[in-house]
Amino acid sequence: MKPVVALVGRPNVGKSTLFNRITRSRNALVDDFPGVTRDRHYVDAVWEERHFTLVDTGGFLMSDDDYFAAEIREHVEMAIQEADIIALVLDGRAGLSPFDRDIAGILRRASKPVFFLVNKVENHNQREDLLEFYSLGMEKFYPMSAEHGIGVQRFLDDMVALFPDEEPEVKPENEICIAVAGRPNVGKSSLINKLFGKPRVVVSEIAGTTRDAVELSIDRNGKRFRLIDTAGIRRKGKVKQKIEKFSILKALKGLDDCDVALILVDADEGVTDQDITIAGYAQDRGCGALFLINKWDLLDEDRKDQKRFMEDLRMKSKFLSFAPAMTISALTGLRTHKILAMVEKIYAEYAYRINTGLLNRIIDDAVYRTEPPMHKGKRLKFYYATQVAVKPPTIVCFVNYPEAVHFSYHRYLINQVREMAELEQTPIRLLFRAKTGKIDFSEKNPLSARIVEKKEKKTTRRKKERKEQSQRKRSRDGKKS
Repeated sequence: MKPVVALVGRPNVGKSTLFNRITRSRNALVDDFPGVTRDRHYVDAVWEERHFTLVDTGGFLMSDDDYFAAEIREHVEMAIQEADIIALVLDGRAGLSPFDRDIAGILRRASKPVFFLVNKVENHNQREDLLEFYSLGMEKFYPMSAEHGIGVQRFLDDMVALFPDEEPEVKPENEICIAVAGRPNVGKSSLINKLFGKPRVVVSEIAGTTRDAVELSIDRNGKRFRLIDTAGIRRKGKVKQKIEKFSILKALKGLDDCDVALILVDADEGVTDQDITIAGYAQDRGCGALFLINKWDLLDEDRKDQKRFMEDLRMKSKFLSFAPAMTISALTGLRTHKILAMVEKIYAEYAYRINTGLLNRIIDDAVYRTEPPMHKGKRLKFYYATQVAVKPPTIVCFVNYPEAVHFSYHRYLINQVREMAELEQTPIRLLFRAKTGKIDFSEKNPLSARIVEKKEKKTTRRKKERKEQSQRKRSRDGKKS
């Protein structure tokens, strides 16, 4: 296990800025107002070839002035329990706060190595005003500026010196990345906690509780799943705050990175236009998809018509007809134990490679049974097909007129591949290219070097022959004269 380092402190002291600085990323949202971070963020980092896991936490408050203060406080305490080393971040501009004393008292009881980081110290004049921080009972503190990187190196050097000797890490093969997406307040974070087995992200009835895209890993039956809890995606016209815009951008990036998207729908509210828009984002990014109809337990018996609900969902999301759907309750755990097994099935098809011979037989048979339309009086011919990529399965067909393939025939061929190759739960990309017959003489082509060499030899030989013929001709002409 890698050493775990937790960043703790009151709101707006710069924990997330320092987190981004150490991890060399922009994983944590940063803004000027306090309370941006609410969940715990775990990211692997490295310093001087020493690997560790860095944890960013929400701002710690003993009072309940903030609606989320109690739950954030609970998550901070969990991070302190899990951590091997704790870094208490203090504000060098604002000075010492009563909340800093509260946190310091908790850390003393933790009996773990604690580093005191006084952030936002950007010049020597500020260092003279830091004596008050010694009242916390520290022997040493680290003045720094996380924003500008001043003093961070000194802290990291001393921190990694405490790490035990590293053991080689065995990375799991075929990790499946899952993004949980949906509108605000449909139960994404509740589902994450249910799958994880304990509270891991902040949950409340207030829409927009999750702001960052939180990642966590689950090991089940020898396989690892990486879950991404994303912020709720509202309609563009309703998004006003800058922080929410950044949250939505991170949610869309989560869909870019995932293998399978869990698209949550609120059963109590039915299938909305925004649900379909979010499903469209998943389709545009080419990831696998699984519809989860959440809060099924809240429906009364008269409204629990699963067949009618599914028909409505299929009617509105025809473009994701391959995506399976199931009714669940993240609160009670109804059918949540089946989700990861379904994800495995989707991923198996998502990463499947079709044998080239079988693929060409499928295309040939489909073209034989239903011939493509004519193009300018000429027959559209399919020469050859090959799968060029997985995740999702991507197929290239070489034809004489790629632009002449009608979208309806394109859909027909995809359906034939889906049926014959038994890929019923994954997106399939089918591309058409012209068969030119030209040889690629670029240097990147491993075959081109030999071809170019032979061509150059042939050209040199012909030049030599022409030169010899010219010399013989001049010799004959000289003799005649």
